Amino acid sequence: MPSNVCGMEVVARISKEWRRRMLFMFFMIFGIAGWFLYDGFILWPDEAQRYAEYSEIKDSMIESGDAKDEESSSLKLAWQRHARESGYRSNVPKERTDAAIREQRVIGWVMMGGALLFGAWIAWNHTRQVQAKGETVIGVSGQRVALDSIVAMDRKKWKNKGIAYAIYEDAGGKQRRLCLDEHKFKGCEAIILEAEKRIKARSS
Repeated sequence: MPSNVCGMEVVARISKEWRRRMLFMFFMIFGIAGWFLYDGFILWPDEAQRYAEYSEIKDSMIESGDAKDEESSSLKLAWQRHARESGYRSNVPKERTDAAIREQRVIGWVMMGGALLFGAWIAWNHTRQVQAKGETVIGVSGQRVALDSIVAMDRKKWKNKGIAYAIYEDAGGKQRRLCLDEHKFKGCEAIILEAEKRIKARSS
């Protein structure tokens, strides 16, 4: 039994594994949001400006007959010369419309808002815990369950998810379930083992 158990004095707090997985998801969403915002506020507006200059050169050369179409080598050479003189990259810029730029910004802000809300949810979960004090188990939502009222332990999700459900009887004799999530709250297994020990003792 874990070392934090002493006469069923258990405090199961957020596990390092759960924290690591949630933070990975948070930074992934945050990073994607930042990518969209960078495109929408910096990269794409700059490319739109370069495209406007490219279009002006293209239209002028096609109108004068110096270039047949966008695939003309003379147009590509003229753009490369202009790009070099202006300090641009030599590749032909893509068209970035105002609508497309606005869409990037909206997606970025929505994802950023989602990332911040997700981060707040992670922080809030760190204020939660499962406890066992003496003869009482206190769930994450504050429900208080007497250890001796637990009549069975459902471990169907234990192997894959580290979750067990304590089946207990309330004051009215109705059976209810208390979630004991060892993957999320490290230390729940001690409570599960104690409850199973008492169930076995009562049935023998």
